[in-house]
Amino acid sequence: MSETLAWCGIDLTWAYTDVLRRIGRRTACVQRAKDILHDALVFFAVSSHPAREESPQAYLNGIVNHLLVDEFRHRTRFVDEDQIDEAALILECTPEQLYETRQKLHHLQRVVDLLPEKCRQVFWLYHVDDMKQREIAVQLDISINMVEKHLIRAMLDIRAFQQAVH
Repeated sequence: MSETLAWCGIDLTWAYTDVLRRIGRRTACVQRAKDILHDALVFFAVSSHPAREESPQAYLNGIVNHLLVDEFRHRTRFVDEDQIDEAALILECTPEQLYETRQKLHHLQRVVDLLPEKCRQVFWLYHVDDMKQREIAVQLDISINMVEKHLIRAMLDIRAFQQAVH
């Protein structure tokens, strides 16, 4: 007779077999899968959401899914520096293309500079410093809703700039 190893309503045998295997298939890295599962268990442990008590395994699965999405976004957001041959990129561009790119960047910087200060701070923290909306809200002492509104405002201004350029 096998005993079930449970913690806070979670069958740990299930978590470290089925869930870990599912994460591993999506990340293609056993160590990263273990890190995500560990992070999910930590989030689960500190959560006070009612679903934690009502359906702990489903709630843990939801946390894992969110972490997998975050992992995917982070991985696809940046290219490793060693994958970029900057000299080759520069040599492939004509002087006209370089000038045009610099002009676009200059105009984009002006658009960002013209944003209201809080909006500009939110945009920078989210897109450059890679902070989560919740972290930005805490740091700037504003609501998550305001963070979202500032991001939308910034993106609308940038989109208007892009449409004006094209």
